[in-house]
Amino acid sequence: MERCGKQENTMKNSGLNADKTEAREFQTPSSGIFFKADRVLCEKTTAFQRVEIIDNAAFGRVLLLDGLVQTTEMDEFNYHEMLVHPACSSHPAPRNVLVIGGGDGGALGEVLKHAVEKAVLVEIDSGVIEACREFFPWLEPALKDSRSELVIGDGNAFVRDTDLRFDAVLVDSSDPVGPSTVLHDEGFYAGLKRILNPGGVIAAQAGSPVLHLDALTAKSLFLKRLFKYSRYYLGPVPTYPVGTWCYHFLSDVFDPLDGRDLRIPAGLKYYNAEIHTAAFALPNYLRCLA
Repeated sequence: MERCGKQENTMKNSGLNADKTEAREFQTPSSGIFFKADRVLCEKTTAFQRVEIIDNAAFGRVLLLDGLVQTTEMDEFNYHEMLVHPACSSHPAPRNVLVIGGGDGGALGEVLKHAVEKAVLVEIDSGVIEACREFFPWLEPALKDSRSELVIGDGNAFVRDTDLRFDAVLVDSSDPVGPSTVLHDEGFYAGLKRILNPGGVIAAQAGSPVLHLDALTAKSLFLKRLFKYSRYYLGPVPTYPVGTWCYHFLSDVFDPLDGRDLRIPAGLKYYNAEIHTAAFALPNYLRCLA
């Protein structure tokens, strides 16, 4: 759900305009995306961020946090399926899964399509959970699933303190600024490795392969030291900067390129075995980082 790598100076120019008829996100200082607001469904400031949900004729309900588009009804499946299923489908039996961030519940919903026994969602902002429970129809059923557990708290503290172990971890982290900076550090990923069961896998959203290349380069250096298999992969998200998003696949056991049989749930809109293979086919400027 939550995006990384944004330039801090764009945030103050993003979000609803004064008369509440339009929401804009400046993705660079000179370009971005806009949505006509047919209705403003939610507008509030929590202890952590500004939450806005609008209705748009083309994209349906749109969630913005501090003016940045997080998810829309029309294209959410592009992001959530590509965050969750390459990792969970590569693991032979992901029974216990952790989602860090992702307060809109989209990633949790995708996790529950697998034969998991327990899915823990750690979200720092209860205000996001409350807003999305009301306005995004997929969250409430996911939270009511008997396999789900919601933890309101800091993801880094949870990873540091938990005694639980997981077969898969999905990192839906926010921007690497302020309190979320730690979620992009080497120490945090070392902590994730500590809480993995043998053979565990991690997938993390990594940002735009065009706008955030410096961050991707820096992160790849320590991730390749921590994990035997550290691979970037790509997928389209129409409402995210430049329309293509980058993810990291991490494991000491499973190589996503080894041609293993994938355990893919039925009924997905985007992800399939062919998409899996294609997603790991990188342009030359990213291939050197993988």
